[in-house]
Amino acid sequence: MPHKFNASRRHKFEKRRYRITNWPAYNESLRQRGDVTVWLSAEMAAAWRAERRNMRGGQPVYFDLAITVCLTLGMVYKQPLRQTEGFVRSLVRLMGLDIRVPDYSTFSRRGAGLTLPMKSR
Repeated sequence: MPHKFNASRRHKFEKRRYRITNWPAYNESLRQRGDVTVWLSAEMAAAWRAERRNMRGGQPVYFDLAITVCLTLGMVYKQPLRQTEGFVRSLVRLMGLDIRVPDYSTFSRRGAGLTLPMKSR
């Protein structure tokens, strides 16, 4: 019973607590982990924004191709969604484009209905 070996002395050691108090800074630090240089084509930048629909309801901001490219880059580099957001944001900044980058919740929500070209292993 090794877990009871130091039971008489456990009260002396305080359990470490890592509490995040500044969520915006924490989210930004996770996004910045994905900063790498890759170049996207000009056709991709032109097809980034989605067209307006004629039906009722919310309008999509990003074209499905934009979400697919971002999620594929995240799978290739084995990054979680926040780091993928930071990676794509750095690509847009390096290319000098004036387009918005989808956030990680958009990747999660819209990526569920897309078929990606390859699956992560």
